[in-house]
Amino acid sequence: MKLIIRILITSALVLLIANFMTGVHVDGFTTALIVSVVLGLLNIFIKPIIVILTLPITFITLGLFLLVINAIIILLCDNIVGGFSVDTFFTALLFSIILSVLQSIMYQILGENK
Repeated sequence: MKLIIRILITSALVLLIANFMTGVHVDGFTTALIVSVVLGLLNIFIKPIIVILTLPITFITLGLFLLVINAIIILLCDNIVGGFSVDTFFTALLFSIILSVLQSIMYQILGENK
């Protein structure tokens, strides 16, 4: 049940951010649902591999390179999901930061801890 709630929250946030942020385009709620599922799967399967491969860079930048990795995950999702597009790398970077912050706030409000 928690997984479904998290997917719905992420979907709503993706739609919300796309409405306020130029450079992010989502066709509708169904597309936002697909985006949230694909982002979850990419974060489970692909992100750990990228993090391990870029560990020296992440260490040198004191973890700031993880923001770049999150933007790369957003761009991968852009390539996978039709109806979802992000114009530039910096838009993806800002989108991932805003999405992460809003997800943390929403999970705290609902009493869910990661």
